[in-house]
Amino acid sequence: MGIDDVTEMWDRVTGTQQAPAVWLVIATGLVALAVVGIRGSWRFARNAVTIAHEGGHALMALLTGRQLQGIRLHSDTSGLTVSRGKPTGLGMVLTAAAGYTAPPLLGLGGAWLLQSGRITALLWGTTALLLALLVMVRNAYGVLSVVATGSVFILVSWLTPGEVQALFAYAVVWFLLLGGARPVFELQARRRRDRGRVPAVPGAAGTAGAPDSDADQLARLTNVPPLGWLLFFHAVALCSLVGGGSWLLGL
Repeated sequence: MGIDDVTEMWDRVTGTQQAPAVWLVIATGLVALAVVGIRGSWRFARNAVTIAHEGGHALMALLTGRQLQGIRLHSDTSGLTVSRGKPTGLGMVLTAAAGYTAPPLLGLGGAWLLQSGRITALLWGTTALLLALLVMVRNAYGVLSVVATGSVFILVSWLTPGEVQALFAYAVVWFLLLGGARPVFELQARRRRDRGRVPAVPGAAGTAGAPDSDADQLARLTNVPPLGWLLFFHAVALCSLVGGGSWLLGL
């Protein structure tokens, strides 16, 4: 690959592309809403939200100086990220809090990129993040999930026209904004159903079932009740949806 090819590729990534018409943006949002709202499609698509969730735990663990041990993604759409370090303190709190907030915040960041016209940057950036995450996945189903998701982004980025790439990018961002909110409601429902105690894994965070969920782990770490953390997760998801949706619609 010559210098001209590298320059052309860089210009393609950093350049801007034409956004779809507003009615198409609304249509992609309705499609994402249907995927999130329908039980059958959600059970399949939720794997993508779990990838973002565990990626949030992993990134925050690295940023706070913890040693990342690995990530596991399961066929029931649960996941687990294990890191080594001090079992209490700010680093562990931030790592545990990063899971449920990661999908909506990623959606918000994606909406900012799209309102700037950087569709290619979003697609290629997401692919790069998935490749980085793949290195830390420690089970076969997790590898399959990340490879399959990354392959979709690669195929769309390289084999489809710009109009299709734009629609796909908007649908993905809508999905993260909407899909980032539903797991918090699911966690709230699980906590009502299951009041038993499951031993915690030191340094672990993920989409585990209640009462060893992220909210319960955070409650033990901070003495803030789980309801307080649930409200925090809800607030992040709602603010991201409102802000990101406004950007996507050009308001």
